[in-house]
Formats: sequence, structure tokens, C-alpha cells
Amino acid sequence: MMPMPYRRLIRNFDYFLLAILLAICALGTIVLYSTAQGLDGTAEALHFMQRQAIILGAGFFLMFVICFIDYINFVNWARYFYLASLFLLALVLIPGVGQSEYGATRWIPIGFFNLQPSEVAKIALIIFLAKVLSEKEGPFDSFKDMLPALAITAAPMALIFLQPDLGTALVFVAVLLGMLYAAGVAGRYLAALIGAGVAVMPLFWFFLLEDYQKMRLMVFLNPDMDPTGSGWQLLQSMICIGSGGLLGKGLFNSTQVRLQFLPFPKTDFIFSVLGEELGFAGAVGLLVLFFLLIYRILWIGTRSKDKFGFLFCVGTAVLLTFQVLVNIGMTIGVMPITGIPLPFISYGNNALLVNMMAIGLVLNVGMRRHKIQF
Repeated sequence: MMPMPYRRLIRNFDYFLLAILLAICALGTIVLYSTAQGLDGTAEALHFMQRQAIILGAGFFLMFVICFIDYINFVNWARYFYLASLFLLALVLIPGVGQSEYGATRWIPIGFFNLQPSEVAKIALIIFLAKVLSEKEGPFDSFKDMLPALAITAAPMALIFLQPDLGTALVFVAVLLGMLYAAGVAGRYLAALIGAGVAVMPLFWFFLLEDYQKMRLMVFLNPDMDPTGSGWQLLQSMICIGSGGLLGKGLFNSTQVRLQFLPFPKTDFIFSVLGEELGFAGAVGLLVLFFLLIYRILWIGTRSKDKFGFLFCVGTAVLLTFQVLVNIGMTIGVMPITGIPLPFISYGNNALLVNMMAIGLVLNVGMRRHKIQF
């Protein structure tokens, strides 16, 4: 017979959050299969989906394992997770260790799997920030009170920027600001922090950004300036989404994918394929699912038994929200093009596994929202 504490944990399991996650993953899997079939044919698409199913299965396995490890252990291990992520971020920059692709060095080949340390660093940062901010006694009365959080975030950001990966570095900024606000930092301090960031942007433009990164920003402002070069991705994406109309062309009927006009349809521009095949209705349906997922994460956070659980849920919600907004925004021309994936939809082993682990820890917080007497 199952002990009482574990029966109570299972009763507190958030099946609604799990159902939303399953719906998003199912929709993503269907659109990915349609995309793969349009690009490679049925046989290759089936092989591709087998690999995707294995990663999804591993993600759900990790999620459930994390559910049943008391999250106080993650609080105690937070520093080690963070230091390990910094080590991996530094390791990927060593010549001969990191693998380069599309002008960036972001992966460490480990045989059957390419590890992307920047994805690992996302969850490590959220856990460590939640620990540090939850241990702060009293209000945040000065910038000095924010220095530990700023330093904790700046270290992985700097290493990621060297890869270079501007998009992921900006994810860390969003997570930091969201968690500082949730921790009680006054709005005037956050406004000053944002203002300081805006003030140093010219330095980034003239001294730190690569030429292709500058071109992406210029193309974002005027896609027609280079329609067959840097502007091609954005223009084809907008054509793809616009041609879907209200109800779409139907699954397996993406013209832009089959004619191979749309770059990176399995990863960066998977939302464009969804918009063409399922139309405005399908796109809105996905957005509703994401809204429910993020709302439920915040709902769990507000019912956490401690500040760490609340802050971790906020950090996870900000992480997913920022990635959804930037990925969808870049496909419709309201955000610059970056390599930020669409959570649970884009093909990508590392991002999917890390997001699943984050959801597992959110479920963990919800399962332990009441103190359990042993």
C-alpha cells in the first residue's frame, strides 16, 4: 500500500497542466511530421518522427522523475547546477571541443547527442536566482541589493554572447527582470536597469555585434532591402502565414515547405508552417494553449508553500512567454529574427528536454504546496 505522504503528493499533481502540455506536444508533433513529409518524403518523415518520439519520451520521463524529488534538494544543489552550467558554457568555446554551425559555436558533441550548454544554463539560472532572491531578507532598497542577481545573470550571458548567441542572451535578461519584479524590486529600479541597457546599445552595435547580426536588425526594419538574401527568411515566412487564411490549406499541404522556399521550417519557422496549414484558427488555438500553460504555471506559483517555489514558477513562466513571443513575433515581422525555438513545438532536443525538466519542477512545487507531515 502506498504511504500517506505519497498519496497526498499524487492527489496534488496538476493534471490540468499535464493535459495542456500533452495537447501542445501533440499539435507540435503533428505539424513536425507534416513538415518532415513535405521536405523529405514519407519514409524519411517516419524516421524523423521516431527520433522525435524518443526525445519526447525522454522528456516526459525526466519530468516525472523530477516531480518526485523533493524540490528542497534542487534548492540545496542550485549552486552546483549553476557552476556546472558555467563550466559547460566555457567548455563549448574551447577550439576543438565546441561544434560550430551557421556562424556560432553552441554545441558539444557527446556521441549520440549534441549538448547545447546555453539551454542547460537557462534552468540552472532560474533555480539559482530563485534560491538567491528567496533568501533575501527585507525589501530591495538599493541597487546594491540587486548586485548578486545581476552578477549571477551576467556571467552566463557573457559566455553565451561570445558564442555568439544574442537571442539566448536576451532570454536571460527577460528572466532576470521578471524574477526581480516578482521578488519585490521596485519599478523605478527596474526602469533604471532597462534604461542603462538601452544606453549601452550603441556600444553593442559598434563594437560587439557581428555583421550578420546587424543585418538581421536592419532587415527587421526593412525586409525589402535584401529580399533574396537576409530578408528572404522573413518575407517567405510572412507569405507562408498569410497564405493560410482563416482555416489553412490543411495538413501536409504547405506550399512553402514542399517547394522549399521557407528556411528552417522544422525549427525556427515551425509556426509559419502551422499558420499555412492550419490557418488563423490553428495559430490562435496554439496561442490559447500557451496562454493556459503559462497561466497555470503562475497559478501553481502563487500557491507555493515558499518563496523559492513561487520565484521558480515565475522564472519558468517568463522563460516560456519570452520564447513564444519572440519566436512567433519573428515569423510575422514584429521581432528581429533570432534562433529562439518555439517551446514544445520546434524540433530541438536540448530545448525540449530543458523545458520538460522545468515543467517537472513546476509540478513538483505544486505537489508540495502543502507541508507534508511525516
